[in-house]
Amino acid sequence: MLEELKKLEESASAEIDKTSDLTELDAIRVKYLGKKGYLTGILRTLGQLTADQRPVVGAAANEVRLKIEGFIEKKTKKIEEASLDTRLKAERLDVTLPGKVREIGRSHPLRSTENRMVEIFLRMGFEVVEGPEVESVYNNFDALNAPADHPSRDMTDTFYISDGVVLRTQTSPVQIRAMKIRKPPIRIISPGRVYRCDPPDATHSPVFHQLEGLVIDKGISLSHLKGTLDLFAKSMFGEGTQTRLRPHNFPFTEPSVEVDFSCFACGGKGCRLCKGEGWIEMLGAGMVHPNVLSECGIDPEVYSGFAFGMGIERIAMRKFNISDMRALYENDVRFIGQF
Repeated sequence: MLEELKKLEESASAEIDKTSDLTELDAIRVKYLGKKGYLTGILRTLGQLTADQRPVVGAAANEVRLKIEGFIEKKTKKIEEASLDTRLKAERLDVTLPGKVREIGRSHPLRSTENRMVEIFLRMGFEVVEGPEVESVYNNFDALNAPADHPSRDMTDTFYISDGVVLRTQTSPVQIRAMKIRKPPIRIISPGRVYRCDPPDATHSPVFHQLEGLVIDKGISLSHLKGTLDLFAKSMFGEGTQTRLRPHNFPFTEPSVEVDFSCFACGGKGCRLCKGEGWIEMLGAGMVHPNVLSECGIDPEVYSGFAFGMGIERIAMRKFNISDMRALYENDVRFIGQF
């Protein structure tokens, strides 16, 4: 039986040396050391031996088991090292290859337009003031001198959250809040998101952005408004840009004006963009109505002021020659990447 154990050891060693696969190696382990393996079969015959032979054969069998397990462990380590070496050679990096270029993000045209507009007014001494997008009807309409039957109050124009609360239709409520807590002189701008019940098309959206400005001080006149907008137009669209005021009507201002900029494409000569007029309507403005000043606790006999409001989308569309407002909201990287 000792001779049989010796042959078993030599046979297992030879098979282990030949294999180079972990799956085959495990099969060899089961073949020799498993519950139904060769060594287990020999050990089951120990009962047929004499009492003197059993300890000798049992010790020899355990020694063979330890040797075979050692062979398997050594071979497993060798196969794993060879596999790792092969994988490392296959995955070797060529450090001379160019790296992967990360695409640099770009500012959205709306954001870059707003930043530029704010920068221009900050240089003129304005201060940025913000307010809530969910506003009271009082701040959004009543304090702005809008009569109870004004069309802008209709549910077809305004998003009502409740009878006394709306999504602001303009950033003018920010001016009301500022006038109620500040004393003149006041010089502020209020950029932000506003909401109106407009179906989306090339020039309208239920959500868009405005930047409004307000100046309150002694001796403020319409000429100050004209000078401010002249400077803004030249800074935003170029030194050759001119402005034109046309009479209009807004509850918040009196007198009120629509403000046109000379066409950026033709310089005022007339083209397809300006429909042959040489001018493009850009914003609304006017002198702050005395009723609004009084409502906010400012004496209209002592102070006067002007206000203006412009759509940031409109400025962006004119600046970048964008024909459809919806392109600004779709976030197509092919579109945004152009700016």
